[in-house]
Amino acid sequence: MCAPERRHEILRLAREAGSVDVLSLADRFQVTAETVRRDLTALDRSGLLRRVHGGAIPAGRLDFEPDLTEREATAADEKHRIAAAALTELPDGGSVVLDAGSTIARLAAAIPVDVALTVVTHALPVAARLADHTGIDLHLVGGRVRHRTRAAVDAWALRAYAEIRADVLFLATNGFTEAEGGLTTPDLGEAAVKRAAMTAARRVVLLADSAKAGQEHFARFGSFADVDLLITDTGLAPADKASIEAAGTEVVLV
Repeated sequence: MCAPERRHEILRLAREAGSVDVLSLADRFQVTAETVRRDLTALDRSGLLRRVHGGAIPAGRLDFEPDLTEREATAADEKHRIAAAALTELPDGGSVVLDAGSTIARLAAAIPVDVALTVVTHALPVAARLADHTGIDLHLVGGRVRHRTRAAVDAWALRAYAEIRADVLFLATNGFTEAEGGLTTPDLGEAAVKRAAMTAARRVVLLADSAKAGQEHFARFGSFADVDLLITDTGLAPADKASIEAAGTEVVLV
């Protein structure tokens, strides 16, 4: 099947199912994941599809948000490397905020049991991974819990973050663009909490795999001017890396 025929079929599948993912398409058409990503990028640039984490949705559906289980299974190797690299950014005996997100949860799972650290999080999966760490002074931020992300949002969470000043925030995002689009997520409540967490830390470290590059969602919560360090995988395009660094953000590829 030639590229135009394959892209036509991808568009049909996306409109029928509401979304498509890279790995399933690669298996269906017996091509590489990189070939599928090029197809999705071409359809996105044509305005027919919108790239989202791990796949694409029909244009106009910026509210689409995969559930936690699906996100944890996507780009697992890349997320593992990113989380491992992020361990070096933990302040010795200091304080951190851990955002909600599958890569952040992997970081939490990788934190040594005997580490001495103060951790604040509004993410239930993150808190669950750290609850047995006796060296960690764990603070769980409350609020309305979104079922899709298992994260607390709304007024209680915002008030809690307004009262602290941590050393480092490990931040997650559903999508990022190097231009004016910045950092985005599908839900306004999640965006507000992320924004509050960013103001509650002296240093912001963004953990995001390269598949999120170029993706733009409904709610914007920041830009790379607000981020000190991006840890991502080697799939990030050189042009994207250069643009992000031009905004003043250090970029580490793993």
